[in-house]
Amino acid sequence: MEKLRDYISFDLEFNKHQDKTHLIQVSAVRFKDGEEVGAFDSYVYTDVPLKSFINGLTGITSETLKDAPMVEEVLKNFQDFVGELPLVGYNAAKSDLPILLEHGLDYSSQYLVDLYDEAFERRSSDLHGIANLKLQTVAEFLGFKGQSHNSLEDARMTARVYEAFLESDESRILLDSKSSLNSNPFGGLDLSQLFD
Repeated sequence: MEKLRDYISFDLEFNKHQDKTHLIQVSAVRFKDGEEVGAFDSYVYTDVPLKSFINGLTGITSETLKDAPMVEEVLKNFQDFVGELPLVGYNAAKSDLPILLEHGLDYSSQYLVDLYDEAFERRSSDLHGIANLKLQTVAEFLGFKGQSHNSLEDARMTARVYEAFLESDESRILLDSKSSLNSNPFGGLDLSQLFD
């Protein structure tokens, strides 16, 4: 997994209406050296009816969105926040990136880590055969709580999962280097006196 020390974790909430995707919340957090150093979060105005399923899933209502900024403004501010930084997401290659592309933003070259793919790879090791790979399930397994389907919370959970995977990788490297030292019977001995 690519090791990033300064990156953006992001997530979107959206509503489908007549085969068109309407963004309703756009969020991102910037993490630097393992700490959150900035956040972007905005609801998005839409005049199309929200599906009751989306309302139930996200808690977002038409009332929430009626005074929100227009999608163009939100995406311009999102672009400014992201800048040239690398992006991480959770299954974003299949959902969020194509939606942003529909709206004229191509982040395919900046998108460096998909945590869903990482979770899938680590299911039998770091995640001990976890039952499902939903973001909230993985985050909770790793000790992080958040409100699923709120894009700001999801962006934060994604960053925390990434940081946990990084920590696990660093621990594994440390253990490997110690075990190779331990396999040398003279590894821990000071033998300098023998060669005087």
